[in-house]
Parts: sequence; C-alpha cells; structure tokens
Amino acid sequence: MTATAPPEGFHQGARCLAFHGPLLYESKILKVYLPGQKNEEIEVDEIPEELRDAIAYLIHYKGWKSSWDEWLPQQRVLRWTEENLRLQKELKNEALQQLRSKKANGGSESSPAPAGSADASGGSAVAAAPSSSSAAGSGSHKRKGDAKEHGEARSLKKTRRDADDKEDRFLSQLDVNISIPDVLMAQLVDDWEYVTKNSQLVDLPRKPTVKDIILDFKTNYSKRRLSNAEAEILDEIVEGIQLYFDKCLGSILLYRFERQQYLEISTKNPDKLPREIYGAEHLLRLFVSLPGLLLHTHMDQQSLNVLKAHVEELLKYVILPILVGQTLIRYK
Repeated sequence: MTATAPPEGFHQGARCLAFHGPLLYESKILKVYLPGQKNEEIEVDEIPEELRDAIAYLIHYKGWKSSWDEWLPQQRVLRWTEENLRLQKELKNEALQQLRSKKANGGSESSPAPAGSADASGGSAVAAAPSSSSAAGSGSHKRKGDAKEHGEARSLKKTRRDADDKEDRFLSQLDVNISIPDVLMAQLVDDWEYVTKNSQLVDLPRKPTVKDIILDFKTNYSKRRLSNAEAEILDEIVEGIQLYFDKCLGSILLYRFERQQYLEISTKNPDKLPREIYGAEHLLRLFVSLPGLLLHTHMDQQSLNVLKAHVEELLKYVILPILVGQTLIRYK
C-alpha cells in the first residue's frame, strides 16, 4: 500500500532534525516524495534510486550551504520535539567526549560509534536498553549496582555538560573573523549568480591555479628577512591552506550545478589535486568558510592572529589583483 500523505509533522516546510553522519542537525523539509503518487515539482531522476520505493525528504540543514541539501529516507529524519532535541544534545556530547578521549590517548585508539549514530545503511542504530523482564528477579544486589551506575552516569553527564559549557565559552571568546575586501565580497555575489542563476561554469583547468597562487605568495613573502621560525610558520600556513582547499572543495565549496563538472574534470585528471585544477574564485570561497572551520581546530588566539594576517595579505596582494575586473574569469 503506497502512502497518500506524509506522516504528521513531516510536511513540506516543516522544521525537523536530520542525521548527517552520527549527529543530528536542525533542518527543514524542502520537498516530500511519496512513492506511487504524483509528486509535483519533483523529477524522479533527482531522487536516489535506492530511495524511490519509500517516503523520502529533501532536507536543508540550517546554516549550511544549499549544496549540502540531500534526499533522506524516513528513518534519518526526526520530528522537532523536546525528546528528539535531547537526543541531539546527547549525541553531540557523546561525540565530543569520544573526541576528547581520543586526543587524550594521542589519537591512537579508535572510538566506537555513538549510540544513536547513523549506520552504513543510513538508518539510526540506537543502542538497546536491557528489557524489564531481564532486570526483574536479579536481586537487590543488582538493583544497588544499577543505582550506583545511574548515579555515576548522572555525574558523568554533569561533567560533560560542564566541559561543553567551558568549550563553548572558549570558542565564543576567539576572534576568527577574516577581513575580506568589499570588492571581493561583490565578486563572490557575482560568482554565485553566474553559477546558480545563469547555470554558467568557470573554464577548467584555471590559470593561475590555486597551487600557482599559493606558490607565488610564498615566493614573494619569503623575500622578506624571515627568521627560521617565521619561515617554518609560512611553510605550515601555505601547506595548510592547500590541504584545506583539497579537502573542502568537493564537500563545501562547490555549488550544486558545479558538481558534475567536478566529477568530469577529476575523472580526466586522476593524478591531479583540486589545487592544481581550480583557481582564485574557489579559493576565495574557502576563505569565507575558513572562520567556521577554524573554530573547531582549538588553535589559540595568537596562532589565529598569525594565520589571519597571512590570509588577509594573500587576499589583498595576490587574489585581489587576479579577480578585480574579472579579467581572468571565463564562464561558459
């Protein structure tokens, strides 16, 4: 029997929580797909083949770029309720605790997936609690042990809450804003309109590439009288920027219309990194996203200030001359 309507609370435009990996995020339902029904404004081809036999939702994660919008099955979308909000917080606390434990162990031990995390099939794998029948008849000693465990669990949760509050206060005190010239911000808007509204793409590979841009910056910066420590910092920063770019391009920096081009160019150039194909337009997008990424690196304020100074100089003296006037931008 096919569904004729989505379950209560899962209509188009509804606020919800959705699994992305092991965590839950505040989201919004953009579209609802009902199998066997006439779904207006939905092309079947846009829905992953494995989701076409059941109810599916096009989800937008609040605060994320639309390029992250995705179709999810029913089991990965939860109603916006107090109970599910508590689950969201518990999953976050579990993940943070495991991350801290891993760091304390030098990152040598892998941590199990949090209870309630999404499994490989996309469903939620919530750890089962002992049944009441198995608990019954276990004796007063067992109940005392359970009471002790519950007390320890409450104490652990309080410790986690205190640690989370301290971490939130620490993050809120950091200044990670990167000053981007107004002309480059305008360039970002134009770039967005070319791609998302006009369905135009930058010709690839670009010249100069991100690798060329970073190398040029490093070469000119190195002409200054740098101490050994300053030279090492410069090396770390330029390599770090390129690594961030390679890792973030496919998942964060591309608009939806650019993804097919990304797949095609990657297939044609399997031996090349994104830094060797893309150019200033996409590097600029990285620097807009960088503050949010840096918040989770636990860098101290002094290190952030050094990084910001280098990035802002790179924007002003290298990227700005390339992009002003769109002299090197070619859309097709």
